[in-house]
Amino acid sequence: MDPVTDPLSKVFAALADPTRRDLVARLSVGDATVGQLAAPYDVSVQAVSKHIKVLADAGLVRRDGTSHRRPVSLDAEVFDMATAWIERYRKKAEERYRRLDALLAEMNDEREDDTA
Repeated sequence: MDPVTDPLSKVFAALADPTRRDLVARLSVGDATVGQLAAPYDVSVQAVSKHIKVLADAGLVRRDGTSHRRPVSLDAEVFDMATAWIERYRKKAEERYRRLDALLAEMNDEREDDTA
């Protein structure tokens, strides 16, 4: 897949920006309009709207309704996809650590047998 259109790449690219991560964190508490989301930042509503567009293009948020004051909300399904991807590699790393722990325990047992 082309990395520009790959859904998972879009999610991670969108979340690479700290402002967008903060917007996601704030939206996890509840829906909000772009104006409400822009209030704590020292940037224009248009700048926050651009961040929301990146998040929406990645499928992380959606805007319901037809008015310009329509609320922005999180879309949990995309988080499930990213979590599943991360979990797969976390499990693989965990398996490697368990094998390393077993090998080190075996080496330690052999060393104890040699000194006995």
